[in-house]
Amino acid sequence: MGVMIDGRYHAEDPGPDTTEGGAFKRAASTIRGWITAEGPHPPEAGRYHLYAAWNCPWAHRALLGRAVLGLEEAISVSFALPRRTEDGWVFETEGAFSDTEFGAKALHEVYARQHPAYTGRITVPVLWDRHAGVIVSNESADILRMLNSFVAGEGLYPARHAAAIERWNAEIYPKLNNGVYRAGFARTQDAHDAAVAEVFEMLDRLDGHLEGKKYLCGEDLTEADLRLFPTLARFDVAYHYAFKCNIRRLCDYGPLWAYARRLYARPEIAATVRFDIYKQGYFSPSPLRNPLGIVPAGPEIDWST
Repeated sequence: MGVMIDGRYHAEDPGPDTTEGGAFKRAASTIRGWITAEGPHPPEAGRYHLYAAWNCPWAHRALLGRAVLGLEEAISVSFALPRRTEDGWVFETEGAFSDTEFGAKALHEVYARQHPAYTGRITVPVLWDRHAGVIVSNESADILRMLNSFVAGEGLYPARHAAAIERWNAEIYPKLNNGVYRAGFARTQDAHDAAVAEVFEMLDRLDGHLEGKKYLCGEDLTEADLRLFPTLARFDVAYHYAFKCNIRRLCDYGPLWAYARRLYARPEIAATVRFDIYKQGYFSPSPLRNPLGIVPAGPEIDWST
């Protein structure tokens, strides 16, 4: 994956995600602006453009928030192609994978518009402010949270559930959301085993917690559910095989599998899911994980029951 240094793109990243004892460590997002009524980025319909990729679980958070909160008309979106090239996330000239905002060929061209000159990884999602001419944020958790400012009421972060949402986010992210990547990108057996153990510890805990519950916080759909769902949607078609998180499949669980299908049964959530693209992305050519780039035909799992 390439990197931007002082506003210039470099295809070879001189400082990639590091490993400590063979363990994967994710680089932090670096653009952390915020949408507020009083600040430089107010919540105005038509002002913002989202850059996303169907196969990226972090971008999926933003797409879910946009869909569940009914912001499709308020915030436009461009989708990068499922497979990255030496230019990173790239776009076609026209069609479903084109940049409808600037006609960019690659996402790094959008980052190059940032002032002051940007240094960091070229990641999705990106929330662009048309009026200010800058990227507001490239941190998915922040983008999901700030989308609440576009709607009346408390949106996906009601005060009565705030403490529980923060607890779930703090536990699910390292053990599961990022845990599958720690397993898939591990460079040693010990690092892989430790990550996989935490992944299934978290899945088992969620399965027990969701017995008799509709959502993580009871009857209310919250931000915590939308941060969990992208990992669940990709688990059986990608992480189980490509990242060797194969002790159990998601569909082998009881309450947790029912919960995942309950979310998917909501049309606005199902519209953000592309199982076919997940496989294209996670089984793309990789010298370490999939040198031939062969995409498997299966599995065939019914999410609609």
